[in-house]
Amino acid sequence: MEFKNARIIKKANVYFGGRVTSRTVYTEKGERKTLGIFLPGEYEFNTGSEELMEVLGGEMKIMRRGETDYTLYKEGDSFVVSANSSFKLIIKGVADYCCSYRD
Repeated sequence: MEFKNARIIKKANVYFGGRVTSRTVYTEKGERKTLGIFLPGEYEFNTGSEELMEVLGGEMKIMRRGETDYTLYKEGDSFVVSANSSFKLIIKGVADYCCSYRD
């Protein structure tokens, strides 16, 4: 994956004591994305916009609001989380991701 003519915010987004970090990227078309890393742990995030999460490396178990079981996503997989919702993650190793916000 490559972003040409992108604008990158240098300051990191840091969550959960540094166990989750990302950088914000704005594409040439104005799309907002984050590129980040999850270290092992269990996390929960709320969404404002619909989010497309792409697993670039590693794997993650995800459970969206309203679901009762976790689903495993591996490198090359992607999933969508609805706007104004939430999702839980279980990360066993390091996981690399790209999140695309669908405002």
